[in-house]
Amino acid sequence: MLSIIIPTLNCRDELVRTLDAFALRPPEWEIIVSDGGSSDGTLEAAELAGARTLVGPAGRGRQLAAGADAAAGVWFLFWHADTQPQPGWVPIMERFLRNPENRFRAGYCRLVLNDAAPQARRVERLANWRTETLGLPYGDQGLLISDEYYEHVGGFKPLPLMEDVDIVRRIGRRRLTTLDTAAITSAVRYRRDGWWGRPIKNITCLSMYLLGMPISVIRKLYG
Repeated sequence: MLSIIIPTLNCRDELVRTLDAFALRPPEWEIIVSDGGSSDGTLEAAELAGARTLVGPAGRGRQLAAGADAAAGVWFLFWHADTQPQPGWVPIMERFLRNPENRFRAGYCRLVLNDAAPQARRVERLANWRTETLGLPYGDQGLLISDEYYEHVGGFKPLPLMEDVDIVRRIGRRRLTTLDTAAITSAVRYRRDGWWGRPIKNITCLSMYLLGMPISVIRKLYG
């Protein structure tokens, strides 16, 4: 059984699209929406789509950890609310789950942005190079991991930012696998901050984190 865990905060419209994309899943695969106090109908939309809902303090790391604690599955797929799985994702996930060697590995998807601009393809190439070369997939690429291995590496820490980098560094590049499917994620931040501006901001935030800067300082820059 797989538990799909999605942290949310005032993202109703994005979540509706994502839950629609997850509708074609095996019936035993549950969806848990771990909310940080939405006031825009996010929880109502989740419940209407048949997802289990939790409400707790805001903070993506804290919300992901709460979702894992409540999950019934022996596998977890951590996923962002503004990201949809590529059509055909189910058999690819199933193959990963059925391979006993993957009990102590974790999988992630290739990044695709939902924008036709040529600049989006450049961002995708850079992001996918980062994940393949440095072993640093971000949360918008999903994270597929067994409950056993999740507990082994210590789970998500209660971080408001960089919780994705924190856990994949503990997993390690050699135990990360690229799944043969894509996570189609929102390009809103890139359109807002610029096709060069947003990647530069992301790299700066990552560098600050790796250098040990406080998360509170990084969060102000991240926006």
